[in-house]
Amino acid sequence: MCATCGCGESAGVRVSDSAHSHDHDSHDHSVHSHDHGDLHHHPHSETVVLEQRVLAKNDELAARNREWMRTRGISALNVMSSPGAGKTTLLVRTINDLGGRFPIAVIEGDQETQLDAERVRATGSTVVQVNTGAGCHLDADMIDRALAVSRPVDGSLLLIENVGNLVCPALFDLGEEGKVVLISTPEGADKPVKYPHIFAVADLVIINKIDLLPYLDFDVEACVRQAEALNPAVRVMTLSATTGQGLSEWYSWIGARLGRAPVTVDN
Repeated sequence: MCATCGCGESAGVRVSDSAHSHDHDSHDHSVHSHDHGDLHHHPHSETVVLEQRVLAKNDELAARNREWMRTRGISALNVMSSPGAGKTTLLVRTINDLGGRFPIAVIEGDQETQLDAERVRATGSTVVQVNTGAGCHLDADMIDRALAVSRPVDGSLLLIENVGNLVCPALFDLGEEGKVVLISTPEGADKPVKYPHIFAVADLVIINKIDLLPYLDFDVEACVRQAEALNPAVRVMTLSATTGQGLSEWYSWIGARLGRAPVTVDN
């Protein structure tokens, strides 16, 4: 088990360009993403040391990723959520609405399958699939290898869809410029208090599926208060990736991250 997050030691990582998903051998790399070392004698003290080593190595790689992207004007957003919150739907809608304004590339993280990557690929956007096996999050090394495959053009928006999980992705810097946490109304309004760390590090919290509010007992104001109590600097917005309600605010936020004029789209 990984000392930092508990993901399986046998986890293999596969990085592939879904445009060539029929030929995995040309792109796949099966390695475990963590350096477990040779510490086996004193598990309690050595677990702390190992965790520090894992995170320190990851942070070093993340800094390299960030510098590589900054020198090319690439703005990366790390989009995190629990499974089913609507990350892929939001990314597909965003690409379809904004793809003609500036280049958009996607790194798609899942434990298995290329289903979400194929949905993104149907938009015409560049997408690289990272399958983590038993791993429960993306890390900086996976992003480094995915960038080597996709080579997003200068000035791109890079959307990184992390593995569905509200715990471990918060621990690993990928080299992104912004962290986006997506929750959906069917999940309940108490997600910030149940998973405080990921909300504490978020730059933006999106409450998705607000079109379902008439059918649910979801207190939007309470959810916003919880998030802001954990992270006074966080921005919270509500939208529906399905109907388009509230997407103009999301697009304007993206435009600001890219250093461009506010983006407006008729939905």
